[in-house]
Amino acid sequence: MLVETCRQRGIGVAETDVQHQDEVDSSFTNQLRQALKEGDAARLSRLLDPLALSDSLREVLVLCPRDRDRLLAMLPVELAAEIVEEAPNELAVELVERLDAETAADIIDELHSDVQADIIGELDDKDAEPILAEMDQAAAADVRRLARYNDDTAGGLMVAEAFTFRESDSVGEVLRRLASDEEDFERYRGQHPYIVDAANVPVGVVSLRSLLTARRSARLSEIMVKPLTVSVDTKLNDLRDMFDEHPFLGLPVVESDAKLVGTVARSAVDEAALERTEADSLKLQGVIGDELRSMPLAIRSRRRLAWLSANIVLNILAASVISAYEQTLAAVIAIAVFLPMVSDMSGCSGNQAVAVTMRELSLGLVRPIDAMRVWWKEASVGLINGVALGILIGIVAWVWKGNPYLGLVIGLALALNTLIAVSIGGVVPLALKRINQDPAVASGPLLTTITDMVGFFLVLSLATLFMPLLAT
Repeated sequence: MLVETCRQRGIGVAETDVQHQDEVDSSFTNQLRQALKEGDAARLSRLLDPLALSDSLREVLVLCPRDRDRLLAMLPVELAAEIVEEAPNELAVELVERLDAETAADIIDELHSDVQADIIGELDDKDAEPILAEMDQAAAADVRRLARYNDDTAGGLMVAEAFTFRESDSVGEVLRRLASDEEDFERYRGQHPYIVDAANVPVGVVSLRSLLTARRSARLSEIMVKPLTVSVDTKLNDLRDMFDEHPFLGLPVVESDAKLVGTVARSAVDEAALERTEADSLKLQGVIGDELRSMPLAIRSRRRLAWLSANIVLNILAASVISAYEQTLAAVIAIAVFLPMVSDMSGCSGNQAVAVTMRELSLGLVRPIDAMRVWWKEASVGLINGVALGILIGIVAWVWKGNPYLGLVIGLALALNTLIAVSIGGVVPLALKRINQDPAVASGPLLTTITDMVGFFLVLSLATLFMPLLAT
């Protein structure tokens, strides 16, 4: 009936669905605010519990910061922890640091140890220490230990929990432990049982299939195989390679003394790789960090201005090239039409080269020492594409303005600028990496400015050279 009525009134069904959903969302938010105003914790839980975690997080972010704090403190600690874990890391830190130490500790206690370490590691000491003091001593010690490792290493990605047994344990004992309710096995995230010696050094691993097919009286030492371990310092790229080579769900992580300190899951490695790719993509657009619109206005503005203000200086340099050739522009006004085309098309080619280099850097396929090889590969592509694009735009300029020499100037400028752009786009990220600068942040502005300046210079200088032929 609603759909038919909308059709009669000329309103699209899809549009009506969106409007209806907006009304539902608004009504739900109002109910949430009313329950929060009345201090009705049970109703808050009933409203949020059936939602997907992403929807619950959205509802939390709609609230003002003070109401967010009250809501998280009133929710069951398990639900509050799930919402915090759903949030991007920087937002999760913000949500936790605003809570009192006891509430924050209760929520963090429900998280996996790797997430605990990520959040605590981002807090200032004055905020972190009161929370750690409220936590169980053993859990706090694990968090302190995990927070020391770099985020892109096995130590930074691992969980401290490990599903461990001794060689003398029997298959039946393991199966009984698996079937019991005494342990929260969800925290092991599907790990295989690892066998450790008295010094906590991994000496074996047992597959679940082997457990199910072996005699219940068999000792683990009879069915275990030698485990593949990784060091706490193993880099993300190396971890990805290992999981590509082996069909494991996780790997045991050891310290320099070979003692087991945790396990790193395949899912954690995949998630970290995806987050790094997303972060690099945002940096190329000038967005630094995990920006969300729920963050404080001053922080969001400051982060963007740091990148945009630098671009002003770079664009002034590009504009100065045009200013130096005012007479040429005045004499051949048609040149002005093609200036942005040359710089933009060259910039697109350069950005393609930047994207490929950034991807190869993230995969560990190239290093700064490979700059010459990368340049040669990109120059080859740039030469072919530059000639093809130059011929195309040259013909367009010739036909449009009726002057073959204008087509020659524009086509030659685009061909040369494309060659330069891909060379810069391929090599600059490696050069920035060499001097310990973030290539994802700086490559874009440098490429844009250089291709603009060089493109303007090539077009205007060639136009000056061919001035007698262009003016006829």
